[in-house]
Amino acid sequence: MKATGIVRRIDDLGRVVIPKEIRRTMRIREGDPLEIYTEKDGEVIFKKYSPLGEWSETATQLCDAIGKASERPAAIADRGAYIAVSGAPKRDLYEKHVGGDMERLMEGRRLYQRKSGERGVPLADATDKYIADIAAPIIAEGDALGCVVFFSEGDTLPGEVEYKLAQAAAAFLGKQLEG
Repeated sequence: MKATGIVRRIDDLGRVVIPKEIRRTMRIREGDPLEIYTEKDGEVIFKKYSPLGEWSETATQLCDAIGKASERPAAIADRGAYIAVSGAPKRDLYEKHVGGDMERLMEGRRLYQRKSGERGVPLADATDKYIADIAAPIIAEGDALGCVVFFSEGDTLPGEVEYKLAQAAAAFLGKQLEG
């Protein structure tokens, strides 16, 4: 654990303000759920909560299935990171932060499909090696909780199969998270 040197007081309602700098670096936005952990020595730990994280085994199996069916790399992301990746580049993306452009795609709540001649949307901020060919947002109870992505290094365009698989996988996960 890393000390920040920042000290905050608890107000009379039990609230603590998390400084803007920490929220920005940890990618915590207004309305994001935080899970609270406690340690025996008095530590209180806040961790970003991901409803999709509880479904990571299912997401991994689903991601592998759609990747094999389409013969293309696929990934499933929650709002912050990639929780499942199929295909060779798993080490490049698994548990890596979702890029800002991908976050905006999720927030837009629309299916994205890269068109011919388009540069595409990078999957992560640190690298533009992989770009999204198709991204289907995972919606549960009106909230965008993540997305299902087919991606490439920009060399091939997605087809109808990937389009339908991404939609079906995102709808499946959305229903699971609602139920």
